Amino acid sequence: MAFETCTLRDTCAFFRGLQSRCFGHAGRPRWTQQRVGTMRSSTPIPGNPWPHDMLLTIEDRPNALLELLWIREAHALRLQGEDLPPLLLDTPTTVQHAALSTDTRDEWASAWPRIWHAVVAYAGPDLDSRLFVELQATAIGSTERASLLHRIVGPSWRDDFGDSAFENDSYRAWSQVGMDAQLAAMATRIEDSPERRDLPPLISAWHAGLTKIVTIPCLGEFTRRISENALLMTAGTRANSDSYRRALNTFI
Repeated sequence: MAFETCTLRDTCAFFRGLQSRCFGHAGRPRWTQQRVGTMRSSTPIPGNPWPHDMLLTIEDRPNALLELLWIREAHALRLQGEDLPPLLLDTPTTVQHAALSTDTRDEWASAWPRIWHAVVAYAGPDLDSRLFVELQATAIGSTERASLLHRIVGPSWRDDFGDSAFENDSYRAWSQVGMDAQLAAMATRIEDSPERRDLPPLISAWHAGLTKIVTIPCLGEFTRRISENALLMTAGTRANSDSYRRALNTFI
């Protein structure tokens, strides 16, 4: 049987813990750093309900979004803005930052919605693989290389405010707890994955152009179409069949 291969070089050095999964032939998940080298069958596989040419990325540790969600609650920012995400499922410990002035906190709160929407917009479209080819041709430490790396990684909180919000171990500890809980909750059988469980509406959404699902660990049911090919939703929305089907149907 012939297969076509979708390849992208490993870029784990450029991503702070960003993880995703790709579902290719047979709907099998594979852990990746941002993208994956996987295979799609060039012909249908008898008895397999997963379309032979359907490739879907599940990005369930979107680091730049997780940082923003943590900052909002760990630093108790009082936000104003439209279409903001729900609160986190696992509330982080409030950071006691003696050097953080009221003016700085207000500045952070004012900028947070703008940065959130910019990061969400970047999370949707698929990354142009040609950027990685261009990156290999640039000199380490050069301005051109830095520019390409920024285009690959995308916008983040750190672009505007640096690392000052993370000058403690709170974020690292919260992130590790979340990753451990996520791994523990993962289906052990392919048939139990949300994508195989709700395959018919997923196929319909894929026919409508869906190739990526980005999840965030927030409360309740929350779904937004964030690009021509992607949906943003809470992890709980994807975990529950009824809410996942509702989310997928918003794309059709």
